[in-house]
Amino acid sequence: MGPDNIKHEIVLIWSWWHATQASSTNPWSLTLPLSVMFEPNGYLFKWSFSFLLCLSAGFWLQPVVSKIPLGSKLSVSDNKFWVSPNGDFSFGFFNGTEHPNLFRVGIRFNSKSIPVEKQAVVWVVGADIMVGNSSYFSLTMDGEMNLFDSLKGVNVWNSKTSQLPIASAALYDNGNFVLLTDNEDIAWQSFDFPADTLLPGQYFSALHTLRAASKNHMSSYYSLFMNASGQLQLRWDSHFTYWTSSSPIGLNFTALLTSDGTLQIQDQRRDTIWSVFGEDHNDTVHYRYLRLDVDGNLRLYSWEEASQTWRHVWQAVENQCNVFATCGYNGICVYTETGSQTCKCPFKLSNESIPRCTIPGRQKCRSGLNLLNYKHTFLYGMYQNDDLVSGISSHQCESLCLKDPLCTAATFMNDGTARCFIKKTPYVSGYSDPSLSSVSFAKLCSDPIAVDPSIVATTSSEETPQKGSKFCVTCVAGAVSGTSVLFVVVQLAIVFIVYKRRRAMKKAVLGYKGPNSNGLTVLSFSEIKDLTKNFEQRIGPTMFKGLLPNKQPVAVKDVKATTTEERKYRVAVSKIGSIHHKNLVKLKGYCCELNHRFLIYEYAENGSLSKYIEDSKLCKKLTWGKRIEICMSVARALSYLHTGCREFVSHGNLKCENVVLDEKLEAKVSEFGLHNVASEMSSSGFSAEMDVEDFGKMVLTLISGCKEDGEVSHWAYKEWIEGNGLNVVDKRINGGVDSEMLDRVLRIAFWCVQMDERMRPSMREVVKVLEGVLSVDPPPPPFTSQRQREEEEESSDAGSELDSGRF
Repeated sequence: MGPDNIKHEIVLIWSWWHATQASSTNPWSLTLPLSVMFEPNGYLFKWSFSFLLCLSAGFWLQPVVSKIPLGSKLSVSDNKFWVSPNGDFSFGFFNGTEHPNLFRVGIRFNSKSIPVEKQAVVWVVGADIMVGNSSYFSLTMDGEMNLFDSLKGVNVWNSKTSQLPIASAALYDNGNFVLLTDNEDIAWQSFDFPADTLLPGQYFSALHTLRAASKNHMSSYYSLFMNASGQLQLRWDSHFTYWTSSSPIGLNFTALLTSDGTLQIQDQRRDTIWSVFGEDHNDTVHYRYLRLDVDGNLRLYSWEEASQTWRHVWQAVENQCNVFATCGYNGICVYTETGSQTCKCPFKLSNESIPRCTIPGRQKCRSGLNLLNYKHTFLYGMYQNDDLVSGISSHQCESLCLKDPLCTAATFMNDGTARCFIKKTPYVSGYSDPSLSSVSFAKLCSDPIAVDPSIVATTSSEETPQKGSKFCVTCVAGAVSGTSVLFVVVQLAIVFIVYKRRRAMKKAVLGYKGPNSNGLTVLSFSEIKDLTKNFEQRIGPTMFKGLLPNKQPVAVKDVKATTTEERKYRVAVSKIGSIHHKNLVKLKGYCCELNHRFLIYEYAENGSLSKYIEDSKLCKKLTWGKRIEICMSVARALSYLHTGCREFVSHGNLKCENVVLDEKLEAKVSEFGLHNVASEMSSSGFSAEMDVEDFGKMVLTLISGCKEDGEVSHWAYKEWIEGNGLNVVDKRINGGVDSEMLDRVLRIAFWCVQMDERMRPSMREVVKVLEGVLSVDPPPPPFTSQRQREEEEESSDAGSELDSGRF
């Protein structure tokens, strides 16, 4: 063998080794030309094979992936699993102790060194989806994964991958479940859809979300995001951030958990710009994971062989009381002498199925009001945003709350910021710590607690000497006896009446709260009639105003889904009730009795957006800035429905009538997901693209003040393309108009109403355009799809315009 031949073989071997190392689609597949090793030249095989084994010893012994063929199926009854080649992970059905007859399907640790009861779950299909004991999971011949629920008789989840060239599936040794093409490229992977856990080697970006498991009525509100600045953030209910990584600000950052126990944030060049370490960093630990726990804290866990336990070696929030809503409605979080946290209510716990720490009502105070001080304490309302007043003193903060009839409590930050937070909800939560420089005030009656003033008045009158008090003792005794008997009879009658009323009201106020009811109130039809006063006040075609027993106004919608099966209706309503966002109208309860189907929503004081657009006086309140703010609010709400929920939710009927304005004229989207409630309405016709189109039409209506009838889009585009964009703006708007913002809004609106739905942007992109983060190109005429244009070009009258009457 000559030097040239040896050199040639070394080059071939090096090319093969380098390519297998660089393969990003499947780290275990050997995809480069092994045929080179077996060329007809015998010397190549004899000489290079032993050299190749030595060179590749570090990775040649890695197990080859066990492929899962199309048509494979797992069922609860079979109790079988798909296992990774190294045996560390398994994919299949499992159940939890909280619901022994319900099952989830997903990935869990499978190592024999970890006891079965401690094999932590790291990924779940559909997050919270639980199915019956005759359910199954299948990989169809079309390359789509389906989860069939035997209880509902339908597929409750699918991967939507039937249009991809899927050839097989596999569970990698790192816990990643993938769908592969014929070339073994990854077409879909579980690492792109994390639930509440990250595994070593799994990237996390602004496109991803970790959400705590729904183990109680509070936990599923916690989530981990990466914000637009590339920082990790823990949030409650998508609006309150209680922890942010102290990392530098930048774009296109990603987070990564490494095998040595480091949580990193990397830039575009994969350089580490921020990191935190677990206590056992660089120790020999075989298994780790990062999880957003149900208490809202982000923790890194390591498996300890010696103690046979999972030990958390790092957590994002050191003081658990600093996690927002740690105590929920149960009061104030404080640390005990043992170092554990507990919840205390310094006020009053309500008598409900889920007790809430309540500041007592102040309507019947006889001796006025005063403020009770709580040092080193921070109070906050759970959902209602606090009013913030800056640059005032502690005494002024007290005075503001005392004078405001709606104020229930206040917190003053004595940390140099001089901020005063005014709370207007009777239900409060918070935390207390000696290190806190804040002081809180709760508004309470100044009446004596032990003595009722009316009793005192009676007692004081008895102390006045009475003449003839010794006369007719028997008369007095008889009168007292008779009065006592009458009093007892009356009291028993009152108790009986009150008891019956309370039983009826308890249903109306508390409702049924099962394990999956999301805290929704369930009302009977008679109770719906009572709270709406027999549907007396209509506020929409199928919407009525109602009043709960606690005097809280609500909006009651008649769904008219009489053909909907009760079980399917309850499942759909429960799904809607689990969705919470500040720009979405909250579902409070529902009625499902015989053929009656009603939904109970929170009430919006100012009614629908369409009412303000159509009214010549009310429209004056819709300034240019307010209209842009409404566009942003609706876009964020739709973006959350499409990508922020555990499952995609389509609105299905977005229009100005379904956008309502609260007392501050802040927009909220109502009646989303109703196509899932009414069985006669097929959900197949509702998609993200349809919502995007409806959003574009709503924006043009809001900007122009003209009701969208098909002609508005045509007219608005013609004005804009001719450089007369200001002609589109509603002439009733008071004040100036931002021309640059107008151009941006019109451009994205025209993209949204493109007839070719493939050209429409996603709602996430729409939000970024409105925020000014993304630029937007000039849109083509939205009234002709690409396919129609091609057909027209082939026809003899290709130059003729489309009949605008179609729109």
